[in-house]
Amino acid sequence: ELPPSEFMQVADSTWLVLSVVSNGREPPGCQATGVTKIARSVIAPLAEHHVSVLMLSTYQTDFILVRERDLPVVIHTLAGEFDIYKEESGECVPVTCDDVSNGFLKPKPAASPTLHPVQSPQTRFCVLTVAPDTLPAIATMLIDVLFYSHGPPWEAATGSQDLDSITFFSFSLIEGYISIVMDAETQKRFPSDLLLTSSTGELWRMVRIGGQPLGFDECGIVAQIAEPLAAADISAYYISTFNFDHALVPEEGIAEVIQLLQQRQESSR
Repeated sequence: ELPPSEFMQVADSTWLVLSVVSNGREPPGCQATGVTKIARSVIAPLAEHHVSVLMLSTYQTDFILVRERDLPVVIHTLAGEFDIYKEESGECVPVTCDDVSNGFLKPKPAASPTLHPVQSPQTRFCVLTVAPDTLPAIATMLIDVLFYSHGPPWEAATGSQDLDSITFFSFSLIEGYISIVMDAETQKRFPSDLLLTSSTGELWRMVRIGGQPLGFDECGIVAQIAEPLAAADISAYYISTFNFDHALVPEEGIAEVIQLLQQRQESSR
């Protein structure tokens, strides 16, 4: 319903959402666990089969978005390890390979995916949720932060390989559940009694993937981060955006994360 505009870019793909659940149940809520091993077990095989994904972590769970045209490859790739269901009229219906076999092509061997540069700004972030009935109480502040609070110019932010800070604010509303990522300074502007976080109240640091806008045709970008972190039992909260990918990790683990990713870069040269 949005009117066409020269200022709005729209990717030419339609995307479908995969929600990964364990033992038929959603992971426990009220704790940001991020790119879990079960999510990684989906991401890595899809990358090997040349399927591009968008990753969206929320406060409650993780979602993996795949292009609609890649669905046959996705089903055939994951059917051996997962029970796959599709939603029809609010009901979950089992999906078999036979349902999507038309047009399926076995992947051709390809060169290893590009390992994109990563940057880690000094900004400290909070991962939060808000009870839906309290959202109106912070609506004015949300609008101000989203549309009227301006950070440093884009040219200044991209001119340095070692970012001291980064302007980043994420708000998602999925099936009534709200997730917010904001820097620690912005959090101080909101009423503290309305923002809910984990009992530890931990802060997060960011790893941004990509030295320039990534696009949607390349595969393996999420796997570049998810595989080494999952192997090291490091939690990550991952958000793909139109231009870059972002992984948030607990602040106390940022040094280990940078070391792991640097080692992966060096071993692939």
